Amino acid sequence: MYCSELKMMQLVVMAAVLALAGAGQPCRSRCYPTTVPITVRGCGIKKEINTTICVGQCPNEDSFLPERYAELRKQETCNGDWSYEVTHIDGCAEPVSYPVASKCYCKGCVEDYTSCKRYHGDLNSCLSFY
Repeated sequence: MYCSELKMMQLVVMAAVLALAGAGQPCRSRCYPTTVPITVRGCGIKKEINTTICVGQCPNEDSFLPERYAELRKQETCNGDWSYEVTHIDGCAEPVSYPVASKCYCKGCVEDYTSCKRYHGDLNSCLSFY
């Protein structure tokens, strides 16, 4: 009887470990590529296609310095290497281009086209990206 109880306990422990290992999978904390549908237009006609974008969260240094020293903090955002691909829409002679991310990575925040301000809200779970 003791041996079967031990095997049952091992099975329960293994199931718990596997459940915990899989629990964090949907919650990615790094920058990664994902496929999303977008709508392109040509000749007044719409077509839905799939493209790749970069999503995710990047680690940031949160300094003990006051807000007036915010420029000293290292802030990173999820970016990528982008190129354009071409598709054709039935009934339209002109090709339509759309952006595609080929490689995703975290890099320093560029204020020219990104909001680099500190978020003061509460993030008690992972953000959802599709």
